[in-house]
Amino acid sequence: MGRENRVVILGVFVADTAYRADRAPKMGETILGRSFKLGPGGKGSNQAVAAARLGAEVGFITRLGRDPFADMAFATWKEAGVTPAVTQTADSYTGAAYIFIEEATGDNAIIICPGAAADIAPADLDARAGLIAGAAVFVTQLEQPLEAAVRGLEIARANGVTTILNPAPGRELPDSVLALCDYLTPNETEAEALTGLPVADEDAARAAAERLRERGVGTVVITLGARGALLHGHGRSALVPAIDAGPVVETTGAGDAFNGGFATALARGMDPWEAVRFGCATAGISVTRPGTAPSMPTLAEVEALLARS
Repeated sequence: MGRENRVVILGVFVADTAYRADRAPKMGETILGRSFKLGPGGKGSNQAVAAARLGAEVGFITRLGRDPFADMAFATWKEAGVTPAVTQTADSYTGAAYIFIEEATGDNAIIICPGAAADIAPADLDARAGLIAGAAVFVTQLEQPLEAAVRGLEIARANGVTTILNPAPGRELPDSVLALCDYLTPNETEAEALTGLPVADEDAARAAAERLRERGVGTVVITLGARGALLHGHGRSALVPAIDAGPVVETTGAGDAFNGGFATALARGMDPWEAVRFGCATAGISVTRPGTAPSMPTLAEVEALLARS
């Protein structure tokens, strides 16, 4: 069987618990909040949901506990069509995030406890080597331990699978890791963390992207929010404009939507420019809706937006 349309993603699932209040409580104080919301999160999981909604055959590698948040993860993936490749452990817990949102400003403060996902190890990737080898595209991020991400990239590269590293959360990475990346997809903040170069405009983004290519990355795609994304590599350097799908409601899941869309497009055989544009359309729709995983669009919605853009 061919690899086309197959995407394998290594990443983390966390349950997002979001509390809105007028202010954060002081130590020892109890206050009344304005609202509470519980939903699925985690960059890898969000990207897997995005790709599956777009019609890719998606396998998602992670670790969970055995608890109600794990039940939420499986329900989220089943609804989207993601095939879980999951190790469950009773002696840990499924990841969760505490998100405090200040009512007046929308500013937030976050505590993330990854739980079982903090124990993802290279051996987990070795156990799923056949799954990775059968994919067109392998994607990972930096929410799980770096050595696990590196092992996944190594297995993919050894089997001719296109590799995408979304270097989030931002951190410094050695050249040996960057050299495993066919594509690197940082945002402005993450590109600065990797290069030390501020990314204030398109020219600055191009300079940072070139620095990353000199360090071994195949092609760099720097996402630039409302400006779109800079594609730098594969013989071209060009800004792919953002695609407006309507009024912005929430931008939280935009990066995950882009990466899920970009990976899906590459797995379907699109060239890098088309794939970046497909990712921009996916993100453009996601920001018109609240939430992260629930905001991810379908293939029909993305194709309709591209047809009229």
